[in-house]
Parts: sequence; structure tokens; C-alpha cells
Amino acid sequence: MRDAFGGIVNLSMIVVFLVLVCGYLAFNVNYTKAFRVKNYIITTIEQYEGNCDNASSACAQKIQQYIKQVGYSAPDFQLDDYDTCHYGYCIKRVDVASEGINEGNQRFYYQVVTQINIDIPIINKIMPGLKIFQISGNTKLITPFK
Repeated sequence: MRDAFGGIVNLSMIVVFLVLVCGYLAFNVNYTKAFRVKNYIITTIEQYEGNCDNASSACAQKIQQYIKQVGYSAPDFQLDDYDTCHYGYCIKRVDVASEGINEGNQRFYYQVVTQINIDIPIINKIMPGLKIFQISGNTKLITPFK
């Protein structure tokens, strides 16, 4: 009986180890996708100088195309103080007070937040609004050309 119990314990330890390793690998793949999408959104916003407000703009279309190409799929989430939230990311415009030489020019930057898609029902029930599964970043300062 002792050998049978030892075999079950060993088998359960192997299964737990495999589940942990597979979960870690799945998290890393989703983290990499979310990080790449965040960087692409920041680069695209900088290229279009922040003209990504409506969903029909060329900037938004380019971002949506990239999201489909990469295979990034995150549930739609809403952050309270962000301007636009759709396709698993949120964008917020932050105005910067101009000082010194460029007082007439308006300067701003954008904050971008993407979400890591972890679709494990038990974890989603226990921690529904965990902020650790969100990646944020900022663009460079943008001074629009007039």
C-alpha cells in the first residue's frame, strides 16, 4: 500500500508542476503580445501626432490592423479617467503646462494602457480587477504643428 500511495503523490506533483510551467508560458506569451501592442500604439500615436481620437481615423485603423495581425485579444475594459477605450487598450491625453520659450504652443503626451488576457475562470473570479495584469506607457511630448 505504501508504494501505491507514493506513486499517486509523485504523479500529482508532476501534474502540478506541468500546470505551473504551462501557465507561466501562457502568461509570458500574452504579456509579450500586450507589450508589443502597447509599444506599437505609442509609436503610431507619435507618428500621427495624436490624431487617433475617433475610430474611423487612419491612425485607429492602423492600430486595429496591427492588433488583428499579432493576434492580441483582450476583453474590453474601461478605465474611468481615460478618453478612449476599445479593442483591449485605453488612451488618455495629458496636457502639459508650457513654460518659457514655447508659451504659445500647446504640448501634450498620451498614456496608453493595454491588458494581458488571462482567461482562467478561477483567477478571474478571485481577482477581477487586478491592476498587475495591465501594462502602461507614455508617448514623448507632442507639439502640434500649426
